[in-house]
Amino acid sequence: MPRATQRDLVDEYFAGFRTGDHPRILATLTEDVEWVIHGHRTTRGRAEFDGEIENPDFSGSPRLDVERVHEAGPVVVVTGEGGGTSVAHGPFRFAFNDLFTFRDGLIARVDSYVVPLP
Repeated sequence: MPRATQRDLVDEYFAGFRTGDHPRILATLTEDVEWVIHGHRTTRGRAEFDGEIENPDFSGSPRLDVERVHEAGPVVVVTGEGGGTSVAHGPFRFAFNDLFTFRDGLIARVDSYVVPLP
């Protein structure tokens, strides 16, 4: 079986988020993964990352519609739109841009930029 490409792993990552499948997401990550959600929070390591997958401020799994994917060396950039439900404020929409930096065939860092949409 051929080794998964970086894009394959990013696809797995998003599929896991769409279904709330923690093991599926965590299998794409290095042990020391960093997730920088710019303007919000930074997690370090799989355990902290796992705790942010289903943030208690939100209910259910997000809708994530990938629009563009660009790959350059160890970085895959994904842009798109999504939606979710805030416990405090109800349904919301957002645009996102995620930069995935790879090391040794796994995601070592995720830089997430999220912008609310009307």
